[in-house]
Amino acid sequence: MNDEISLYQRLRENEETAKKFYEVEKKILSILRFKDLFDALLAEIKGQFNLPYVWLSIIENSEAHHLIESIDDMDPELKASINIIDRSAFFALIGQQTEPILANDGLKPFFKLLPADRHYLVKSMAIAPIMMDGEIVGSLNQGDAAQDRFEPGMDTSLLEQLATKVSLCLSNVAAHEKLKFLAYHDPLTGLLNRRVMETALARETARAGRYNLPLSVVFLDLDYFKKVNDTHGHETGDALLKHLADQLVHQCRGTDIVARFAGDEFVIILPETDADHATALMHRIQEHLAASPLVCGETPIPVVITFGVASTMDPDPPKDDPAALLKKADERLYEKKAARQNKEGRA
Repeated sequence: MNDEISLYQRLRENEETAKKFYEVEKKILSILRFKDLFDALLAEIKGQFNLPYVWLSIIENSEAHHLIESIDDMDPELKASINIIDRSAFFALIGQQTEPILANDGLKPFFKLLPADRHYLVKSMAIAPIMMDGEIVGSLNQGDAAQDRFEPGMDTSLLEQLATKVSLCLSNVAAHEKLKFLAYHDPLTGLLNRRVMETALARETARAGRYNLPLSVVFLDLDYFKKVNDTHGHETGDALLKHLADQLVHQCRGTDIVARFAGDEFVIILPETDADHATALMHRIQEHLAASPLVCGETPIPVVITFGVASTMDPDPPKDDPAALLKKADERLYEKKAARQNKEGRA
């Protein structure tokens, strides 16, 4: 009779545990934002299983690490629950296995998985590797002060199932985030795309008019870009565009907006900046680019740009017309290019 009661209790306990895992899975499967996924995952596991310590170890420079770095509004508590670990250190501990590991003895080597700024009183651990697109990117970890909470030999099938669902969610969220990124950004340079730039320009033009502030727009393109493509190939041409984009972002303020317009054309929106200061900035950028060629093998490829500037302080374009402002900057760019080409033709 006692054996039957004991068996019944174990079945009830297993049923309760399975239900808790199901609740965690149900919570995370519909999430499409990376930050929200981690928030919900850690909070649900802590709550459902009454665990003091739940955290993630993410392999440095993995795709999951890059996605974490892209989160601008990460809660400090969540950030403190994510440990970025060296790849070789992680695999030295876990190996290539995808099955969960339970440990309650000789834990010191596993402390490398713990968040650096947290002090966890851990006497037993459950470590479940997680994957993205078939590659191990880290682990979902649970810890307890009780040594018998996680013991080698315990059934880990439900934890393994949860890790599989987490891995699936990571891949889904990553795909969603990439699509969202591509909707707003140029895939080659990572800059904002033309559509987003036009929306931003309309917003900044309205703001400049509302508060009577200057606003300048720079339209620029790469000189001799076709020659670079013809001489060095399109792969080098793409690298030159990416190099220019990186240098523009580096030289501009955080409040400035840098976008790829099309081909080798770029637009910079400079809030609270008049034409003189915008021109001075572009001259500094030209000097910086002259000193920062793209090195292709052993060949330095010069980065030469021509630009045109238009400002809401100009008498020509209406202050409330962003399209006219952009067109004026474009016209001034091509006036400069035509003048240079005439000069080169006479030389």
